[in-house]
Amino acid sequence: MSLPATAMGALAAILIMALVTYLTRAGGVFVMSRVPIGPRVERFINAMAGSVLVAVITPMAVQGDWGARLALVATLGVMLTTQKALAAIAAGIVTAALWRLWL
Repeated sequence: MSLPATAMGALAAILIMALVTYLTRAGGVFVMSRVPIGPRVERFINAMAGSVLVAVITPMAVQGDWGARLALVATLGVMLTTQKALAAIAAGIVTAALWRLWL
């Protein structure tokens, strides 16, 4: 499938991606509403969240520039010291932005 490189093509791509995202999330809720949540399933869900996070972060740490690496370090440091996710995310964003601004 090919979309034209016009404003309508971009809008169509955005709408298609939004629909796929919605169906994925709604499908997950639908499937999990039929699965009994026992200790084993709960452990799986908790472990899966960490696995997805590592799968997203690892390529940035390996293939990213120093701005990305420093942002990861800043995020980790703030998260370990404050236990506040929003502050850690903000620290990572600010670190990457400052690194790219200065270099």
